[in-house]
Amino acid sequence: MQNRALSIIQDEHRCLGAVLHGLRYVIRSLGGNGKPPDFKLIWAMLYYMDAFSQRLHDPREEAYLFARLKQRTHEADETIAALCQEHAESAQRMRALEQALGRFEAGVPGAAEAFVEAAEAQIEAAWRHMATEERVILPLAKRYLHPEDWAEIAEAFGEKGDPRFGPKPAHEFRELFTRIVNLAPPPIGVGPGSETAVDSSENAA
Repeated sequence: MQNRALSIIQDEHRCLGAVLHGLRYVIRSLGGNGKPPDFKLIWAMLYYMDAFSQRLHDPREEAYLFARLKQRTHEADETIAALCQEHAESAQRMRALEQALGRFEAGVPGAAEAFVEAAEAQIEAAWRHMATEERVILPLAKRYLHPEDWAEIAEAFGEKGDPRFGPKPAHEFRELFTRIVNLAPPPIGVGPGSETAVDSSENAA
C-alpha cells in the first residue's frame, strides 16, 4: 500500500506541476506572437490550481498524510505546521490572482503586468511547497508510517476517496486536466497547432 499511496500523491504533484509549467509558459508568451491572450485557457489553469488543491489534494494531505505522520513522530511537526500555513496562504493568493486575471481580461490599465507578477509569485510558491513535501515529508513518512497508515492514505487518495471532498472528484479533475492539455498550444499541450488530442482516460490526476 505504501507504493500505491506514494504513487498517487506524486502523480498529483506531477499534474499540478504540469499546469504550473503551462501557466508560466503562457504568461511569458503574452504578446510575443501578436495574438490576444487565451483567457479561456488561463482561467482553466487557475481553476485547476485552485479547486484541485483546495477541494482534493491539500485537505487529504492534512487529514491523512500529515495527521498520521504527526501521530508517529514529532520530527515533522514544524514542517507540517509551515505547510498547513502555506495551504491557507495559497488559497488567499489564488483569490487575488483570479481578481487580477479578471482585471486583465477587462482591459484595466496595468492589469496585465500585475497579473503576470502575481502568477509568477504563486507558481514559485507552489513549486517550493511541493519540493518540501517531496524532499522532507515523504521520506519521513516512508521511515515512520505503519502499513495500516499507508492503507488508509491509499484509500483516501484513491478514486473514490473521502466523501467529504465531493463525489468522484478525481474523475472530475482528470477531465479538467485533459481539457487544459487539449486547449494549450504546443509545446505544453496539444491545442491549436497540434494534430493530436488527449483522451482523459489516459491521464491520472
